[in-house]
This record gives sequence, structure tokens and C-alpha cells, in this order.
Amino acid sequence: MGAQVRVTAGPVLEKAGDLAAILTNLGPGDVLFIDEIHRIPAAVEEILYPALEDGKLDLVIGTGPAARTVELRLQPFTLVGATTRAGLLSTPLTARFGITHRLDYYDTAALKTIVLRSAEILGCPIDEEGAGEIARRSRGTPRIANRLLRRVRDFVEVAGESRISAAGARGSLDRLEVDHFGLDELDRRILGTIVDRFGGGPVGLSALAHSLGEDKGTLEDLYEPFLLQSGFLTRTPKGRVATALAYRHLGLPPRTASGPLFDGPA
Repeated sequence: MGAQVRVTAGPVLEKAGDLAAILTNLGPGDVLFIDEIHRIPAAVEEILYPALEDGKLDLVIGTGPAARTVELRLQPFTLVGATTRAGLLSTPLTARFGITHRLDYYDTAALKTIVLRSAEILGCPIDEEGAGEIARRSRGTPRIANRLLRRVRDFVEVAGESRISAAGARGSLDRLEVDHFGLDELDRRILGTIVDRFGGGPVGLSALAHSLGEDKGTLEDLYEPFLLQSGFLTRTPKGRVATALAYRHLGLPPRTASGPLFDGPA
């Protein structure tokens, strides 16, 4: 595009003047990227309405009887907002975006490419099979793939190996308690608690969080989405239910006597 990218985050924009300063310093065609855009305060968000709709800013200068409104014309720019909580965005703001995309989890092939590139940047030799092993256990998320790569590198270096092989990656990830599905210790505790304490479900989020001693927001935002999309859990009007895949993963026979069997992908 031949333009600059300016990056900021919603929690940083505490006052309307913060956002106004950024907008007025954008050059023609620049891209403004706002991460966690749902956390912009309402008063700051309203600054975006005329900026997106008419390419201008309406600022109030002064206070009391001497206050006056000044209109500032902006250079044409592109706004990109990112959020994991789209439901918290106001309708007026959402309606002013021309394109809305939903990003899904990355597949193993894409994550393998990311791991190979990150390993090259880190100066860490890695086999194709080693990169694939890390990619398969990364929960479809590049950030997790890069984190696991660094930890696997640590294990391999301590072991005195010159490169990350499939066996080295597998052994390191097993020691980190990340299994072949990418589930960690808390994931397995969630599934085990639903199966053991609640008979496979249904169970409400609050009851599950209290049983685990974890914050329910952490469970709902960080753990539940992957377990749902991977087929380990399903949500019903009465609560969360462990699927047949969860039982198989835990090495248990699926529950069938007390109700319908909720199956997931093999």
C-alpha cells in the first residue's frame, strides 16, 4: 500500500485526546491498527464515528461559555480493529466497518511453517518432523507454537542435542505435559472434573470453576473455546457435557446409560 502502519491498543486510549492525537498524525493512506478495540471507553469511541464516516474530527476547545467546536479534516486512512470479544462492541461502531472477518484456528500445515520460520529466527536447527510435532500440539495458535518452540529448544539444548528432532520435540512436550491433542494439565483437569464429579455433565460454568479453583472467565475465554471446537465438550441449555472423544482421551468408556451420548470428531 506504500503507507505506514500505526499500532495501538484499546486500553491505552483512555481519553478522547489520545485517539485524536493519533488520528491527526496519520499520513495519506496510513493504516491504524487497534488491538482489543472492544476496550476503548465510550467517550473515546465516539471520536471514531465522524472520523470513519466523514473523515473529520469534531473537537471541543475550551470550557464553559468560551468553549467552541473545531472541525479538523483527516487524511484518508484505513482502520483495522481486532478483538476476541466482538459481542462487546457497540452497534454504531460495528456498523461503520466495511468488512468484518472472523479468524479461525490455524491448521497444522500453517503452524509448521510458522515454527520453521521462528526456529530460523532463533537460530535453532529443527527437523521437519520436529516442527510438525510442535505444530500439532499448539492448539491452532501461533503464539502457543512459538512458546512451545522456545521451551522445546531449552530441553534440547540442556540434553546436549544439536537440533530439534521429532523424538526430541515429543519428549520435551511430554515433559511439559502437553499431549498429542495440545491439551495441557488444566484441560485434562476440566474434562476429568466433568466426568468424575458431574457424571459427564451437564454442569454449569460457575460450578465447574469452583470445583477447579479457577476463575470462570479464564475457563470460558482461554480453555473452553478450544475444547468446544476440538470436540471434547459440547454446550447444552443445562451446561457443559463431555463428549465421547473426551472419554476416549481420558481412557474411559463413554457414558450412555444416563442420557444421550454427545460424540465429537475422532
